[in-house]
Amino acid sequence: MKTRSPFAPLLLFAFLTLLLLPVLVLLIWSVARSWPWPSLLPAAYSAAEWKSLFSASSRLVPVLLQSVLLAGGVTLLSLAASVPAAKALGLLSFPGKSVVEMLVLAPVIVPPLSYAPGMHLLFLRLGIADSFAGVLLAHLVPCLPYGIRILTNVFRALGDRLEMQARVLGASPAQAFLHVTLPLIAPGMASAGGLLFIVSLSQYLLTFFLGGGRIVTLSMVLLPLVKDGERAAAAVWSTLFIAVSLLFCLLMERAAKRCASSRDTFFLS
Repeated sequence: MKTRSPFAPLLLFAFLTLLLLPVLVLLIWSVARSWPWPSLLPAAYSAAEWKSLFSASSRLVPVLLQSVLLAGGVTLLSLAASVPAAKALGLLSFPGKSVVEMLVLAPVIVPPLSYAPGMHLLFLRLGIADSFAGVLLAHLVPCLPYGIRILTNVFRALGDRLEMQARVLGASPAQAFLHVTLPLIAPGMASAGGLLFIVSLSQYLLTFFLGGGRIVTLSMVLLPLVKDGERAAAAVWSTLFIAVSLLFCLLMERAAKRCASSRDTFFLS
């Protein structure tokens, strides 16, 4: 019989405090009109920034819609491209595999500022610069390494025995993947999808270079506010950023649980 550690409640409390305290401070900043040092709480409160966010002249709807569509599209395309690449890296052995795994992480190691101008010139020749499609393709560069890395570890832990058993029983490759492999990797896809969404939503430099100011996302609005010292407005948009990311992660987790717990069974006729 396992005994519960007496430090478990303390560790849980410390974890929740470290997790929620920054969010609490952010919420206080969003309604703080004056918060002089070293006061523990603001000297005056105001909901002006929240009223401005939901006012008729606010950019909330177009910015939010464009951000969610862009990050959601990047997430779906990244997952679609990451699954076959991760399956090959996780299950197959081939010459130069370690080099390929290292090159996959190159977009994470190399700063975006070094390749964004060249990418912009290429997109100008292709006619997709300063467009939604161009920004979406640009976001795939920093997102794909995370998706491939996470799902590679998922495939390595899972192996291919169950899929091979389905093939032996007569299932086609597509049927074996849809009915056997996909439900098993769904939790890993949900974790990767949540991270990919946040990475795409956080991209400022690539969106700025490739969007030409026409594609305005949450990060495009948030970073100038932080730079200009508009703390209350920045806190409001940061809270919105967190809420959107959290909601998407919860939706991905729910979809993964439904997929993993489905009773779909493949029968041979």
